[in-house]
Amino acid sequence: MFSEKKRLMNSDLTKEQNKIAQGTTFTGNIESQGSFRIEGKLIGNIKTPGKIVVGKSGYIEGQVECENADFEGEFKGELKVSKFLTLRATAKIEGEVFTDKLSIEPGAILNATCSMKGNVKSLSRKEEPSISKKSALG
Repeated sequence: MFSEKKRLMNSDLTKEQNKIAQGTTFTGNIESQGSFRIEGKLIGNIKTPGKIVVGKSGYIEGQVECENADFEGEFKGELKVSKFLTLRATAKIEGEVFTDKLSIEPGAILNATCSMKGNVKSLSRKEEPSISKKSALG
């Protein structure tokens, strides 16, 4: 009975939400199974298989790794979002961004290099094999 309850509690920790409140400054690295809402200031790295929401007063400087992210606040550093990144109108992003899908509202500032997975094709040209006259003529 108790072991089943414990298993159910640990089954989907990404639905649990952690919060750094407005007026709070956290310096250091965070690794969690739960999602995050950042309204304060985080100087450091954060890693979660869940979602990160950065409110209007939120600020992160460092490296972020998550599944989904929704930004209204500021970010400086390296942002790795494995699925969907949303930048709201008040968002300010600087640094490097790696994501699968990206949504940007008018007014958002994205001053970063951005790499997207999926159907992105390489821009480098491959040399085509040359056709000799003999094979072209038959």
